[in-house]
Amino acid sequence: MLLPVLGLVVIAACGLTLLALSTARVGLVAELVGVASALLPVGPVVAAFLWVDRWEPEPARLLWLAFGWGACVAAITALLINNTAEAVGDLLLGKGNGDKISAIVSAPLFEEALKGAFVLGILLFLRNEFDGVVDGIVYAGLVAAGFAFTENIYYFGRAFAEYGFGNSTSPGVLAAFILRGVLSPFTHPLFTAMTGIGIGIAARANLKRTRIIAPLAGYLGAVVLHALWNGAATLGTASTFLTVYFLVMVPVFGAVVYFLHWHRKREQRVVADALPAMVEANWIVVSEVDLLGSLAGRRRWRKRVRAQSGKDAARAVGDYQAAVSELAFLWHSMAGGTAGSDAPEREARLIEVVRETRRRAVTAARRLPGVA
Repeated sequence: MLLPVLGLVVIAACGLTLLALSTARVGLVAELVGVASALLPVGPVVAAFLWVDRWEPEPARLLWLAFGWGACVAAITALLINNTAEAVGDLLLGKGNGDKISAIVSAPLFEEALKGAFVLGILLFLRNEFDGVVDGIVYAGLVAAGFAFTENIYYFGRAFAEYGFGNSTSPGVLAAFILRGVLSPFTHPLFTAMTGIGIGIAARANLKRTRIIAPLAGYLGAVVLHALWNGAATLGTASTFLTVYFLVMVPVFGAVVYFLHWHRKREQRVVADALPAMVEANWIVVSEVDLLGSLAGRRRWRKRVRAQSGKDAARAVGDYQAAVSELAFLWHSMAGGTAGSDAPEREARLIEVVRETRRRAVTAARRLPGVA
């Protein structure tokens, strides 16, 4: 009980410190403008990752913790490291050059390490909550969304403090928002998704060298993309920035979206393949197979239950659907030899969870047609 409380205290302390530092730099009014502006892009980004994480949703507490880690712990640590790198760069290369060292070298190396550390921690210490590439991308995306949220507060606040809302001749909050909130809200999540993919591959790997190389390769990919983005913005012209944006970032983003779509289809096959065995074992019934075998079927089921029996009943059905998915993923891991030594105990526990959540779902929605 002490560790979660201690973690929340640390995150809260980091968040309050960042808020105080940012307010001291740009002023209270600019800080409030920064917060309001940063809230607009973070909502769709978080919603996108929650939408991705629908087959077997991760615990809400871990998703909130991921966002808090990025917004507070990773952000304040990166601030300290980058400020130090900037000061050292000014001493070694002359005044005004430290910010380039900070942006192109320090920020990519340390920010991506700090964000990726949370995802790696989930794999190492909460292995049961990590099923593969999709989970790696979701955790990485939430951490990066939190980091970008805090970073945007400062950038939007500084833009307002220096130029106000801006106009056709001066950059202000509007220009900063178009650049960071409209054109590139997924940049930090895209960078850190590389690390998430690497750690997700490691979670499913049988070979030890793959479990080592994949996370390192993912982290290096995140660093390279981050450095290229910052370098184009810091050293290049507007033409250079647009070239990197359209010829590198947009295609990489498209590739990640396709890769994620492929893995979600794979997750659907894993669940669908497990359902007949669950029917044979009398843990589910035949009439539920079509409802459980697709996201559309699951959504229709919850919608019908909500209309007939209310939100609590729909939530019970959602818990049952998630339990079925988790058991299916565990079986898939056991078949691939990546489930761990505690797999039999986890299997027995999940079977009981499936039975109990189905009992509650059926009880709550007992009048729903088509459910035995």
